Amino acid sequence: MAKSRQLPSLLEGSVAAHLRRLALPMVWGILATMSFNVVDTYFVAQLGSGPLAAMSFTFPVVMVINAIAIGLGAGTSSAVARAYGAGDLNRVRRLATDAVLLAALIAIVVTVVGLLTIEPLFRLLGAEESLLPLIADYMVPWYLGAVFAMAPMVALSAIRAIGNSALTGRIMVAVALFNLVLDPLLIFGWGFFPRLELQGAALATIIARSVSFVAAFYYLAHREQLLAMPVWRLPVIRESWGQLLKVGLPAIATNVIIPMSGGVVVALVAAHGAEAVAGLGVALRIEPLALIVFYALSSVVGPFIGQNAGAGKVGRAQLTVSVLARFCMVFGVGMALVLYFAGGPVASLFSDSPQVLSVAVAYLTVVPISYAGYGFVMSANAAFNGLGHPLPGTLISFLRVLGLYLPLAWLGNQFWGIQGLFVATAISNLVLGGVAWWWLRRYIGSNVSAMSPVTGGDAIKRVQ
Repeated sequence: MAKSRQLPSLLEGSVAAHLRRLALPMVWGILATMSFNVVDTYFVAQLGSGPLAAMSFTFPVVMVINAIAIGLGAGTSSAVARAYGAGDLNRVRRLATDAVLLAALIAIVVTVVGLLTIEPLFRLLGAEESLLPLIADYMVPWYLGAVFAMAPMVALSAIRAIGNSALTGRIMVAVALFNLVLDPLLIFGWGFFPRLELQGAALATIIARSVSFVAAFYYLAHREQLLAMPVWRLPVIRESWGQLLKVGLPAIATNVIIPMSGGVVVALVAAHGAEAVAGLGVALRIEPLALIVFYALSSVVGPFIGQNAGAGKVGRAQLTVSVLARFCMVFGVGMALVLYFAGGPVASLFSDSPQVLSVAVAYLTVVPISYAGYGFVMSANAAFNGLGHPLPGTLISFLRVLGLYLPLAWLGNQFWGIQGLFVATAISNLVLGGVAWWWLRRYIGSNVSAMSPVTGGDAIKRVQ
C-alpha cells in the first residue's frame, strides 16, 4: 500500500485546494470520454445515412448500460472512500475486489441478455427491418466486450476514491486518443486493417476500453495494492455488495431519469417544428462543454467528503458544502455571462439556419442563468453518495425532473411556447439547487457526527 500512502491526505489542508487538485485532471478525462460518441458519429456518418441511423438507435441502450456502470462506480467510490478515511485498509481491499467481481458478473448478464434480445429490443425502439442487421453489426461486439466497458469504471472509481484522480484522468485521455486512432483504421480498412464499417466502430471502442481495463487493474492491483483474493463466502460477498448497491442502485436510477426526461422535452419541442428540435440539439451539444467543470467537480466530491466522513471530520464536511456553494455561484454566473455573449457565435458553427439559431440562442441565453443551481445539484448528489446515504440525492433528482421540471415545461410550452419551456428549465434548476444546499447542509450537521465510519463490516473482518 506504499504508493497510495504517498498521496496527499484529504483529511487535512485546504478544502478548496484539494477539490481543485482532484477536479482538474477529471476535466480532461471527462472531455476525452465525451469525445467517444462525437468521434464515432463523425466517422460512421461517412458511411451513409443507414449506418448512422443504426448507430443512433444504439445510443439509448448504451446509455442505460453506462448508467449501470456509473452507478456501480458511485457505490464503489462511496464505500471505499469512507473505509479509506477510517484507515481500514483491509476493508478497502475487500470492497474494491468485490466491486470489480460484481461489475464483471453484471457485465456477463448484460452480454447474455443483450445478445438474445437484439432484434426484439430494437424493433420495440422503432428500428426498421432493414436496419436490424446493421444494428447487430454494432451491438454484437459491443455486448461481447461489455466487461471492458463496465469493469474499468468501477476499478477507476476505487482509485479515485483514495484521492488519485490524476491517474484516472490520464487513463481516460489515453483511451479516448486510442479510440480516435482505431476508428478510421477499422471502419474504413486503412493500411493492413480490414474494412469493417459499423462493426469496426464498435470494435474500436471495445479495444480502446480494454486498454483502460488493463491499465486500471494494473494500478489497482500492483501500484496501489487495493485488490485481495476473492472470498466466495456468501456472508462476506453479501456484506460487500450490500454496501456497494446501497449507493449504486439509487445512483443508477438518478443517471437513468435524466435521459428519459430529455426524451419528453424533445417531444414537446418537436411540436414547434424540425428547426426547433435542431436548435435544441445544437444547444445541447454546447451545454455539456459549459458544464464540464461541474461534471468533474461532482466526480471528486464523493470521495473527498466520504473520506472525511469516514474519519469523523464533521467540520471539514460542513466546510466542503460552503466551498461548493461559493464555487457553483461564481462559476455558474460567469458561464452564464460567457454564453450570453458567445452563445450565438458558437451556435453558428453548427448551423446557419436563422430558425435553428434563434432556438439555440434562446436556450443559451435563458438556461445558463440557472447553472449555479444545477451545478450544486450535481455536487450534492455526489456528496450524499459519498456519505453513503444516496436517497436524498436521488429524491432531489426525481423532484427536479418529475415534480417540477416536466410539469413546468409542459405549462410553459402551452402558454409561452418554447421560451416558456426554457424558463421552466431555469426555474427548476434554481429551486432544486436551493433545496439541495439546504438539505445537504442540514444533513451533515445532524447526521455525520453520529455515523459509524465502517458499518456492517463484521463478516468482512472475520476473513482478514
